[in-house]
Amino acid sequence: MLSHVLARGKRILIGRPMRSDAAGHQLLPKRIALPIFASDALSSVAYAPDEILLTLALAGGMAALQSIWVGVVVACVLAVVVLSYRQTVYAYPSGGGDYEVVTTNLGRTWGLVVAAALLVDYILTVAVSISSGAAYLTTAVPFLAGNEVLIAVGLVVILAMLNLRGTKEAGGAFAVPTYVYMFAIALMIVVGAVEFFTGTLGTAPTARYELLPAHGYTDGLVGLGGAFLLMRAFSSGCAALTGVEAISNGVPMFRRPKSKNAAATLALLGGIAATMMLSILLLSRASGVKIVEDPATQLLLDGAPVGEDVTVQPAIGQIASAVFGSGSPLFLLVTTVTGLILVLAANTAFNGFPTLASVLSKDSFLPRQLYKRGDRLAYSNGIVVLSLAAIILIIAFRAETTRLIQLYVLGVFVSFTLSQLGMVRHWNRALRSRQSGIERGAVLRSRAVNIIGFMMTGVVLLIVLITKFAHGAWITLIMIGVVFLIQLGISHHYRTIRSQLRVDDWSAKRALPTRVRALVLVSGLSKPSMRAVAAARASHPSALELVSVVADAQEEAKIRKEWEESGLPIPLTLLSSPYRDLNQVVLQYVRGRRRRSPGEMLIIYMPQFIVRHWWENIMHNQTAGRLRRALVNVPGVVITTVPWKLGEDAEVEGRQLINDPFKRTDNRVGAYDFKKDEG
Repeated sequence: MLSHVLARGKRILIGRPMRSDAAGHQLLPKRIALPIFASDALSSVAYAPDEILLTLALAGGMAALQSIWVGVVVACVLAVVVLSYRQTVYAYPSGGGDYEVVTTNLGRTWGLVVAAALLVDYILTVAVSISSGAAYLTTAVPFLAGNEVLIAVGLVVILAMLNLRGTKEAGGAFAVPTYVYMFAIALMIVVGAVEFFTGTLGTAPTARYELLPAHGYTDGLVGLGGAFLLMRAFSSGCAALTGVEAISNGVPMFRRPKSKNAAATLALLGGIAATMMLSILLLSRASGVKIVEDPATQLLLDGAPVGEDVTVQPAIGQIASAVFGSGSPLFLLVTTVTGLILVLAANTAFNGFPTLASVLSKDSFLPRQLYKRGDRLAYSNGIVVLSLAAIILIIAFRAETTRLIQLYVLGVFVSFTLSQLGMVRHWNRALRSRQSGIERGAVLRSRAVNIIGFMMTGVVLLIVLITKFAHGAWITLIMIGVVFLIQLGISHHYRTIRSQLRVDDWSAKRALPTRVRALVLVSGLSKPSMRAVAAARASHPSALELVSVVADAQEEAKIRKEWEESGLPIPLTLLSSPYRDLNQVVLQYVRGRRRRSPGEMLIIYMPQFIVRHWWENIMHNQTAGRLRRALVNVPGVVITTVPWKLGEDAEVEGRQLINDPFKRTDNRVGAYDFKKDEG
């Protein structure tokens, strides 16, 4: 009863399962792909200018006026990165993105570094965006103040549920507010520009205040301290570049021609984000916007501190007040959709993280569960993992954007820099092949773009490390290192299992015919499966049948090939599962068997391998356990579990040591001489 209620609730929240062959209908047109993949970069317009102004305010009012030049440099870096990734989506369209580029050209180790950096950055994207959105919401609705953590966690759960319904459905839900946000900001910029040139532009709420320089910056931006502050402002403004790499990971999700549509979306993203950021910085300067962390100590009114009662709105809110008037309908529209887009920005990570995790899972660097798609053809397990990790960070940092943003940017620039270097090596390899003059010129131009990109992103990475290390970037480095080590550990685990499950001698795994009717459920003819076959044949069935469930043609071809190579004199039955629901398919087949022969006992053999340590179970799904529990309820069916203990091959196969039969067997090749235990 409980399982039925849970299943019903799942269908209501997520929707009905979709067939595997319906994946093509989930591909995204550019109009939907733009809000899905660009929401992160576009939302940066809401806080990247604030971070620039906030940092420069430490050196006083004259220093804050230089914010536009910092923005210009950030825009130049953004343009180079966008050009570079347009080349990446053509050269590596499979969806691996930076991970694939770096792994192919710089080696597996550096590829895993990039993967770890991106996974951490995606988690931080969700935490920062959702926390910032919660802050906007509590500003707009004051009685919610103090509940930022609870609100942020709730928003993460809502986003996760929407994404679990499928990529296209989530994109459709997010498209309208994202386009409304772009329209509102564009309208504010255009109206603000007209008012500026006609002399009717109002002033920001903080324009009447003076900035008090912090200790050590009383001389402005001169000297080493001033240069360091400019670098800090630049590194904070580079938050505008986050999310650009997500499109290179999501190329397979675009409609055909995939690379062309992905490149076009990248160009739109870069152009819109750069224009918005520079326009907001210009209007901030024109309207007198001031952004500070502590108004009571940094703002003066008529030469005296303003006190504790003064609050400073974000730059967009202050500009909207200057352009449209505080409390006007257009002011409310701008501030509302800005808070909403900060929440929706996390959706970029909800597409990038599961896709990258699936690629890493396929390469055996993350648990296998992250590779398979869920009921709605989304990478459900990846969405759940991302949500839980982001919630942990939100709770740990109390949803404080200022603290979380110090951890931001570093991971994505590690990825940017190594990806650019990887693309340079890609073009160097291309230059060694025979080419026409036109082709060689195109390759040389492409390499030049990536060389410039490598130098620029490398410099930014150094600046971020220098300026943000003591402010929290060291935590990001630790997180990246931990994820890197986890990937190595998982890879080692899977390599060990593959070596122990591999069948080296098919003839040695065959058993004598028996007289017991049996079904042997297998997913592949590994050692545990062959052990189950041997157990079934040893019980002398009157009929013996291998049964395997396949979701697509690739799985069917794989099991057929193994069956043919094995030479087993046992018929193979393949059950199609277009909805990837193994339990229901097997139950239906078993019940059909029982109905056709009600007087016959049916024994089902299920292979099971047992890991050495309890914690290794998290790297393997529990499909067999769920199926076993379901089959128990079918009348007249006997279930036999055939265990295979990893690392104990000698004990499992009944071999013993020649020299010392009392010694514990060792599965290392060449460690001992073995003989068959005939007793």
